[in-house]
Amino acid sequence: MIPAVILLPIVSGAILLILRDRILDYKKICIYTGSILTVWLAAVLYTIFTGQESVTLLSLNDELKLGFAMDDTGRIFALVMAVVWTLAGFYSFEYMKHEDSVKRFFGFYLMVPGALMGLCFAGNLFTYYAFYEFMTLLSFPLVLHNGSRQALMAALKYLFYSFAGAYMVLFGLYFVYRYSSDPTCAFSYGGIIDINSAPGTVIRLSLMLMILGFSVKAGMFPMHGWLLTAHPVAPSPASAVLSGIIVKAGVLGIIRVIFYVFGSDYYAGCGIRTVCLILSLITVFMGSMLAYREKVLKKRLAYSTVSQISYILFGLFMTDPVSYKGAILHVIAHACIKCVLFLCAGSIIYITGSTRVDELRGIGKKMPVMMWCFTIASLGLIGIPPLGGFTSKWFLCIGALKAGVPVFGILGPAILLVSALLTAGYLLPISINAFLPGDKFETDALTAEVTGSAGSKYHAYTVAKEPSLMMLIPMIILTVLSALIGMFPEVML
Repeated sequence: MIPAVILLPIVSGAILLILRDRILDYKKICIYTGSILTVWLAAVLYTIFTGQESVTLLSLNDELKLGFAMDDTGRIFALVMAVVWTLAGFYSFEYMKHEDSVKRFFGFYLMVPGALMGLCFAGNLFTYYAFYEFMTLLSFPLVLHNGSRQALMAALKYLFYSFAGAYMVLFGLYFVYRYSSDPTCAFSYGGIIDINSAPGTVIRLSLMLMILGFSVKAGMFPMHGWLLTAHPVAPSPASAVLSGIIVKAGVLGIIRVIFYVFGSDYYAGCGIRTVCLILSLITVFMGSMLAYREKVLKKRLAYSTVSQISYILFGLFMTDPVSYKGAILHVIAHACIKCVLFLCAGSIIYITGSTRVDELRGIGKKMPVMMWCFTIASLGLIGIPPLGGFTSKWFLCIGALKAGVPVFGILGPAILLVSALLTAGYLLPISINAFLPGDKFETDALTAEVTGSAGSKYHAYTVAKEPSLMMLIPMIILTVLSALIGMFPEVML
């Protein structure tokens, strides 16, 4: 089944791209895409829950193989990616109705999850690297979609950053291949590097470059710039999966490198951990502070992603079992929460055309269900119990305190708490102003509508209405999932 969940969306997306426009209309494209996503999700769930499987798809020689295997880490990432990607896809059927080049969008939207499953079930480092590059190429058109100069520059920036990171990984891969105890570089918990025969400086440099390379996709400082330009210009369903899912490819790569290639013991003892922890905490604080200052809604959420992904990286870099639990739980919670927030932002843009947070005053009166989804997801991201973000951050802080790493055992939780306060500062005012605009607001808003001041701060309120069920239901499901993760974390742990 592993080759099936990889090849089904890729082949289906390619077929959609090559079909002639004259035999397709928007309704047929949506029916085709929805059917493939539904069948694919069912196949992924069946694959995850029916036991382990190991298969070789292609052998370039005796050592370089596209090989797949299944472990619990891959299962968790595959489950999260499949559910979130499918729900965002159904949301996009309404959102993309008035967009151009919808066949191209849905064609590539179908193909990307095939590459993501290749990452989740990769059995060796060569396979992971091949699908990592493939995923970058397939997701590039999602950023480029509207074809504007701004979108072109953002897409090129995304491509440049991603390739630069991938080449860092490739440099390390050469030396892993040279000094690996397994010529196929198959993932093995505890590491596969023969430390005794490998030159220390080269191995440390390889490890550092591979972590930095994968952290480009994860948006860690100073390689975070592509997120801030790609998110605002991409269609909101693409922004949702870029923020909730694509960045997790970098996280999974770092997990494989630290725990399955070099080994956490070597990583913790070679001096690299300090650099990684410093970079992750800088990113946590910097992302939150910049989000607090940002007035454009989607860009604020992009800065938030930069910060929140480094929560996960901080937990991984500590290499403590409890902080590792927190990191994995935050992978799940963040995927659901951030997808909800971007889909809510997309609904606001789609219905009202408003892109700035200061234009959303009173909008909760016209879009209450959507804004409640936004509010609950925001509370989860802040870390309010019993929502998903609280549980994951609890494990992250407790793990940091237990790990016994000098300075960072105290500094890490302190910065995470400050970042949580900043998260409240840039998300809660949106909900407060949406639901509690003030006594005289409605009269002033109606006056603004009568005078036709479409550019006024009340414009969003005057034209707002609840989004359609096709957009609303995925947001509600993801909101409920984000809450259940916090209430029942043991299901995943």
